[in-house]
Amino acid sequence: MWEIITDTLADGIKLLPFLFAAYLAMEYIEHKMGEKAKRTIERSGKFGPVLGGMIGVFPQCGFSAAASNLYAGKVITLGTLLAVFLSTSDEMLPILISEHVNAGVIFRLLGLKALIGIVAGFIVDLFVGKKHGTGNIRQEDAWGSMDIEHLCEHEHCRCEDGIVKPALRHTMNIFLFLLFITFLFNVIIDYAGDGYLSKLILNKPFLGHMLAGFIGLIPNCASSVMITQLYLKGVIGLGIMMSGLLAGTGVGLVVLFRINDNKRENVGITLLLYAIGVIAGIFIDLLG
Repeated sequence: MWEIITDTLADGIKLLPFLFAAYLAMEYIEHKMGEKAKRTIERSGKFGPVLGGMIGVFPQCGFSAAASNLYAGKVITLGTLLAVFLSTSDEMLPILISEHVNAGVIFRLLGLKALIGIVAGFIVDLFVGKKHGTGNIRQEDAWGSMDIEHLCEHEHCRCEDGIVKPALRHTMNIFLFLLFITFLFNVIIDYAGDGYLSKLILNKPFLGHMLAGFIGLIPNCASSVMITQLYLKGVIGLGIMMSGLLAGTGVGLVVLFRINDNKRENVGITLLLYAIGVIAGIFIDLLG
């Protein structure tokens, strides 16, 4: 057990500087373009899914939270909202960077999420064709209330304190999750053998996609951390990983349920998001 603990700490400490560098860079980008990106989505019109899919790939919960606010205020369409939700990568990007995954692979993964979000958004708008939401907030307040700021603050994605402090907070938060998951992997491999992880239910076709999508819906960064790590460890394939990450929205769904009074509509959006994620993941695996 002591050897497992030391190996886990050694692996985690190696990732720490790269994880901090990734979050520092993303905090800088969000700090510089955050409000501009949100305003761009607001003025996107019928091209909303394209801009939503492209902007959503930046792993900052502020974008998905802002999209929920704009949708509730009838500023953007359902397709634009889903494009942002589906393309949001949450913690996938910083973990891939810290694990030294090839840049080409990272860009392809981000591009795939954005493409799925854009296509799904256009299809939804084609059939829905109008803005829903309760419209119970003023457009000038569409970026959020104190409640939403509190939610995002809980996820450490605010940048009012500059970029270094939020990057440090977020790095330590994810670092602890990574340590826990790595420790769990090491214990399982040491006591059950290398082949045990491949037999887990999460790696089963169709059922694995459905379970991963359900895990992705959990509004916590732990879900995307776990799914990405399972992929990097070779436990799950690309399609299952994508099912989980496509369904993940950061705090987007939490904000939607808090601000949009039409709870039945919120449940419908959640189920639609889940279905798109699962179906897209299955389709990816069928394509090989």
